[in-house]
Amino acid sequence: MYRAAASRIRTLKSLGGNGNLTRFASSSAVAAKSSSGGIFSWFTGGSSSSLPPLDFPLKGIELPASLPDRVETENTKITTLPNGVRIASENSSNPGASIGLYVNSGSIYETPYSFGATHLLERMAFKSTANRSHLRVVREVEAIGGNVTASASREQMSYTYDALKSYVPQMVELLVDSVRNQVFLEWEVKEQIQKVKAEISEYANNPEALLLEAIHSAGYSGALANPLLASEGSLNQLDSTILEQFVAENYTAPRIVLAASGVEHEQLLKYAEPLLSDLPGGARVEEPQSVYVGGDHRVTADTGRSSFALAFELPGGWHNVKDAMTLSVLQMLMGGGGSFSAGGPGKGMHSRLYLRVLNQYPDIQSFSAFNSIYNNTAIFGIQGTTSPEFAREAIEVAANELIIIADDGAVRREQLARAKQATKSAILMNLESRMVTSEDIGRQILTYGERRPVEYFLKAIDEVSGKDIASIVKKLLSSPLTMASHGDVINVPTYDSVSKVFQL
Repeated sequence: MYRAAASRIRTLKSLGGNGNLTRFASSSAVAAKSSSGGIFSWFTGGSSSSLPPLDFPLKGIELPASLPDRVETENTKITTLPNGVRIASENSSNPGASIGLYVNSGSIYETPYSFGATHLLERMAFKSTANRSHLRVVREVEAIGGNVTASASREQMSYTYDALKSYVPQMVELLVDSVRNQVFLEWEVKEQIQKVKAEISEYANNPEALLLEAIHSAGYSGALANPLLASEGSLNQLDSTILEQFVAENYTAPRIVLAASGVEHEQLLKYAEPLLSDLPGGARVEEPQSVYVGGDHRVTADTGRSSFALAFELPGGWHNVKDAMTLSVLQMLMGGGGSFSAGGPGKGMHSRLYLRVLNQYPDIQSFSAFNSIYNNTAIFGIQGTTSPEFAREAIEVAANELIIIADDGAVRREQLARAKQATKSAILMNLESRMVTSEDIGRQILTYGERRPVEYFLKAIDEVSGKDIASIVKKLLSSPLTMASHGDVINVPTYDSVSKVFQL
């Protein structure tokens, strides 16, 4: 699914020009006056009378016709097997292929008995199967120059394989084997548990990730409150039996999509159908319910700084495309980042939080808008890191930025146009990757039951107006506040005092 993060995506600068097919002389001021300024006269603004003016086309020089602005993409073809598995593909002229197996399974499906299973399953991906040792899996992937990855989220799991399309049969067979026939050897499980524990300890240096987890645990009651990052306590109770049971319950045929980019559909069916047609079916499972309630979460740590996040809910999620796209534009509009990032203040960053906050308050080390969009809900907010002494003021600044944007006239036309173009550029640049394309196919089918064309989402972005932005922010601020803080929190104001600020 499409996501836009202002601190991670660089926008393209549109090319100027009038698009004519004739070539003109080099300077608009060339024929304005005569000068004998010598070789550097072009640099200083002088000109030579020997050159024709800019608006006079050179004789006999014509440029070839330009390529069309839009190249027609292949349609996504989808086949549903009798047991409910969906196989989808989109062909391309690219010599490579990316194949992914996507499952409607994530931390929202965990129970207290299986907390942490999703995080551990991500680390157990492409380990030993009933047919291959882990060493053989690695050797087979290396033999064809392939790349395998696994990713876990709150709602979905993904396993992907990227290589040259001439190896599609090997890719499909190994991918399906690695997901269907995991054996969860006890020694491999214990080894990965230790690695996950080491990974958890490293998060102490990444308060942004911890804050996002805290926002979910404090803001939601129900499935979305389940931790995506496993805790050490939950890892201690996990073993191969629990993982096998979790996979058996959740990796069923109606909840699986095999999606490919750069592969002929009939070819994909030829190799995938025999490997997936006998997968156990079962009834479609309703997504576990989550209720947004808001709340406060504070963790004291000796970091020498204060990190905080303020967040609100927007109902609807990806099933309300208009609101989801408006929220994406809002996130790009607000933007932000780190004070010492490569494109830091004064270096061409045009988002509101760069101009209005990072450029103005030296005590603030990072300040950015964030969103997390799910199938039926979304959260949006601002997170920041500052010196402990400035924590109260920084939170007041964050609250003020959210309240101001709720005004219909707060966003200038050029700001909104820039944010919309940046959002569209982020989507289109991401889709240049065949791995992102296959992921987009798989995740859209899991969410919508179909793959909607990119133009559908671009049109929704084009239709976003300043009133839409203000309306979305008002909806957000009408929901209960969720607040999280980490580090030196002694100067962080109380939840009630911050919540009252947003009572419009």
